[in-house]
Parts: sequence; C-alpha cells; structure tokens
Amino acid sequence: MITKWAHHLYRYDCGLFHSLNCLFERRALNIFFSRITYFGGATFTIAFCLFIILFAESPVKMWGIESGLALLFSHLVVMLIKKIYPRERPYLSIKEAFVDINPLKDHSFPSGHTTAIFSVITPFIIHLPITSLLLYPIGFCVGASRVVLGLHYPSDVLAGALLGSIFAILAESIF
Repeated sequence: MITKWAHHLYRYDCGLFHSLNCLFERRALNIFFSRITYFGGATFTIAFCLFIILFAESPVKMWGIESGLALLFSHLVVMLIKKIYPRERPYLSIKEAFVDINPLKDHSFPSGHTTAIFSVITPFIIHLPITSLLLYPIGFCVGASRVVLGLHYPSDVLAGALLGSIFAILAESIF
C-alpha cells in the first residue's frame, strides 16, 4: 500500500518536473532562471545577511540576524537529510531531462537553494508583511529555477521552502 502510494507521488513529481523542466529550452526563460537561481546560493544569501547585520539599523538588523540563524541551522539539517536520504538528481534519473553542462553531483533532496532563500526572506515577511509582494515571487522563482534547470524535483523544492520557513519562524520566535 505504501509503496503504491509512494510510486504515485513519484510519478506526480516527475510529471511536474517535466512541466517545468521543458521551459529550459526557451532561451529567455532559461536566461532568467539561470540568473535568479543564484539568489538562493550561499554567496548571495550569506552576503545579504551579513550586509543587513553590519549596515542596517534596528529593527531591520535583528531581522538580518534572524535570517542568518535560520540560514545556518536550516543548512545543517539540509546536509543531514542529504546524507540520510541520498536521492538522485532528476537529470540522472530521467532520460529526457534538460540540464546545464556542469550539473551538481551531490544529492537532490531537499533543495538547498530553496531552503536558503526561504530562510532569508521569511523573517522580513513576518515583520513587514508588505514585503511578501516582492519576496515571495523571488522565493518561488528561485525554487522554480531549480526544477527548470533540471537540478531538483518539485518535492525537493517544496521541502526546501518548508524547511527554510520553519527555521526562520523558529529564529523569529527566539528573538
């Protein structure tokens, strides 16, 4: 029963993957997603948190600290999950998947980029909800970019968004 259910979920995940990954062939979208994906990378998210912590005034400085803590602790969990659940990346499992020349070699689940961007944006959305109009679209585009670029299944992205948000909420509740 559980294996049948898991098989249906995997097929659904693959179907969603194909729906987004086929956008890889559209040049303008490929360029957009190839650029926005870096907003979830370590360089951008760490630099953003440090910039806010070093140069912003209170209370924004505190939001940067919350983002940084959420980023740190969520990524420790991401690394642990990737060790426990070594899910192969979709471009290795799905023959028709589109992917760039130098794809990632580590495990797929959960998406670290998506975890990072949601760790960073969630404290700002909690404290200043109007920022959700800008920040949620950025977070969703980073997550979608990971699928369009052939690096993650949609479930990897969903798990990353949940992890990042949960750790940001925990960081916010501490402060």
